[in-house]
Amino acid sequence: MQKFILKRLLTAIPVLLMISIAAYMMVNLTPGNPAELFVTPDATPEQIAATERALGLDQPVPIQYVRWLGRALTLDFGNSFSTRYPVLPILVSRLVPTVVLMGSTLLFSYIVAIPLGIISARKQGSWVDNLLTSGSFIGVSIPNFFLGLGLIYIFAVRLGWFPTGGMTELGGDGGFFEVLRHLVLPVVVLSAFYIANMARYMRSTMIQVYGENYMRTATAKGLATKTILTKHGLRNAMIPVITIIGTDLPRLVGGAIVTEQIFQWPGLGRLTITAIQQRDYPILMAVTMLSAVVVLVANLLVDITYAVVDPRIKYN
Repeated sequence: MQKFILKRLLTAIPVLLMISIAAYMMVNLTPGNPAELFVTPDATPEQIAATERALGLDQPVPIQYVRWLGRALTLDFGNSFSTRYPVLPILVSRLVPTVVLMGSTLLFSYIVAIPLGIISARKQGSWVDNLLTSGSFIGVSIPNFFLGLGLIYIFAVRLGWFPTGGMTELGGDGGFFEVLRHLVLPVVVLSAFYIANMARYMRSTMIQVYGENYMRTATAKGLATKTILTKHGLRNAMIPVITIIGTDLPRLVGGAIVTEQIFQWPGLGRLTITAIQQRDYPILMAVTMLSAVVVLVANLLVDITYAVVDPRIKYN
């Protein structure tokens, strides 16, 4: 296992290098000159050129990339074009709210979706199964912005139960219950998709597992239903579910751009939108590389978890 992990980590180095090259080229190929955002409309070419030098955009793109890469290897992603503050502290300050939001969403979604999927599989063909399946299709289909605006209107504007947005109250202490109150609506909006998606996968997987010979043998032996489910069914059904969880983990740092924008959540999603609008290249590159690292780590964790859940899987 140690050799497998080391090999994967070494493989990740050229992958990250290729991602950084592609991302840097794509960012610099976008239309527009970032320097023009920081000068007046009647600025002279000399003033624009001076702004480009101040932003480090006066050199050819390959030279800019090499300089960026040299700093990035020391976790120095430069300064934001718009604020002139170092990128790394900005990234960390926005990462915490996004992890809080997405971590709460994924945890809540799995706690709800996995039991619902199991119940739907056990009651296959019944009204319970039809109800849960219909609810899953609705949860997958409904747009986040529509559900978010609807919940804001009903529970924030009309009933006043929850705030319309933000992470804390203006002038508040930022305590646990204050943040929790602000979390409810965005978590419900985001969980609608994840619960529906995971419940569908869990249902189809459990139906397949229930049809296996070892499950019928365990039932014929007279084992308790709980024992059959936990020791024989659930563990084998978790293999494809782990794959889905692995694809969801990168969202912990990627954030939910639409939902964060609707609820004014101060996370990476809103930061990314702002950076795109302002052509803030250092911010965009830092977010891209962070997302790439998380994707690679998540895939590695999924492969390791496969071996833990299923002893038949071994890595040489």
